[in-house]
Amino acid sequence: MTDWTSGYVADIDYTHDFHSQLTPATLAFCATAQGHRHGLGQPRLSYCELGCGQGFSANLLAAANPHIEFHAMDFSPAHIAGARELAQQAALDNVQFHERCFADFHQAAGLPASFDIIALHGVFSWVSAENRDHILRFIADRLKPGGLVYVSYNAMPGWAAAMPLRQLLRSRVDQGSGPLPTRIQEAIGWARKLQEAGAGVFARNPLAGKRLAHMQKMPKNYLAHEYFNADWTPFYFEDLKDEMGQAKLDFLGSTSPLDNLDDVRFTPEQQALLEAESDPCRREGLRDMLLNEHFRTDVFVKGKLAHTPRGEIGGWFETPLALVRPYSGGRLTFQHRGAEIDLAPEQYAPVLTALSQAPATVRALLDQGVFGSMDWASIRRMLMVLIGCGCLVPCLPLEDLERRRDSCRKFNQAVCKRAEDSDTLGFLASPVTGGGVALDRLEQLFLLALDEGAQAPADWAALAWRILAPQGQRLQHEGRVLESDEENIALLKARAGNFAARRLPVLRSLGVAPAPQQAPAAQRASAVA
Repeated sequence: MTDWTSGYVADIDYTHDFHSQLTPATLAFCATAQGHRHGLGQPRLSYCELGCGQGFSANLLAAANPHIEFHAMDFSPAHIAGARELAQQAALDNVQFHERCFADFHQAAGLPASFDIIALHGVFSWVSAENRDHILRFIADRLKPGGLVYVSYNAMPGWAAAMPLRQLLRSRVDQGSGPLPTRIQEAIGWARKLQEAGAGVFARNPLAGKRLAHMQKMPKNYLAHEYFNADWTPFYFEDLKDEMGQAKLDFLGSTSPLDNLDDVRFTPEQQALLEAESDPCRREGLRDMLLNEHFRTDVFVKGKLAHTPRGEIGGWFETPLALVRPYSGGRLTFQHRGAEIDLAPEQYAPVLTALSQAPATVRALLDQGVFGSMDWASIRRMLMVLIGCGCLVPCLPLEDLERRRDSCRKFNQAVCKRAEDSDTLGFLASPVTGGGVALDRLEQLFLLALDEGAQAPADWAALAWRILAPQGQRLQHEGRVLESDEENIALLKARAGNFAARRLPVLRSLGVAPAPQQAPAAQRASAVA
């Protein structure tokens, strides 16, 4: 019997992260921003995730997008069993998980004839050439004309400096015995000894040493899947584009808005070099050389449908936006790839202030006059920066919001209940954005208390401590573990108060937290009197 793992790490489960690039509204915005006429606003869409890992992203997206039919596959039985369990707990009826390999996934029962979106996060660089061929055949057969493919991958030349380190570590792990996490730890320690001994691979390649130092801080289950598979291929953009071309795919752009703005990423001298390159594919490869790019999150399309200039602006006008970070006025600093981006407060402050009240379309913001006398090119650039820096996020249409609220509420309750036992799941679903919002374990416990009717932050802290204390959990403050009940409760109260003041209003705006309860009518009338 052949090895069912095909050389992929299977003795350590993958992480339960949520990857925002998979969000349908994010992919739709990328297409709009790149001038593509997409059909992702239509009802009854179909979405396929290849290599879904633990399936957490697929479950969250299914909860936040009940109008979309999701299918997700992975070769690991443990991953699929866990994904199905969460889907059942969250009462999701629009997601199916398939325990399949890439070679036979097309034979899985219940698959639709074609998909509007096919997504691969953390897959393409980590599988064999044979499996990449299976993936491309599936895309060619199952992606609708006009459909989108999202693919993330390790990129060159950024990985060139670390490739000897990866070979060194994997060879050492293969020589060892015992559990994989132990062998990984030993291999990293051995590489450090080589570095301290003045090995030329580190002395003449400082980036390898930086990568090794970074690896020491990573969780072992992430390291195992990132570095220690049998197959590991960083791609030059031109080569990746050629592979995607086998499935009739054209490049649209990056899911990161800032990576699509050359004036943000490059100096004037570098921009001149890019403008002198007439071939779009070679120009994209040149961008990677200028940036020493090591990871890309790209969107491809099967059949490009270019907007007219007027149609592209119309697509922007209909895009809803939401605030995802608290804003109370004042100047903000925007950074990308270590460089500061200059935005005038008098331009972005009215936008953030308006969206702090409620999500709104770009057209509604224009009607409110929040852009002042800015021209459209300046408005577009500012919104791209605000989205790229994580201040704003593209949203779903406001129609059908109540249905999405109900679906997200069930999913979020299931996740928050798990926070009683662990901190494994770190995201909740938003019915407004159709994506995920990061919340740590304490914040989830505070929401759990709020959902159970506790309105005061002190009561949230008390519930959290009733859960944590019997488990022997203790909080840390300023590098010190708090031992007494009094100290832990005091810090929990401070955390709960800060959460109520800063994060809760935004979470309510995103539909993640319940709206504040109104006092009884008689009590409200008395208060007014």
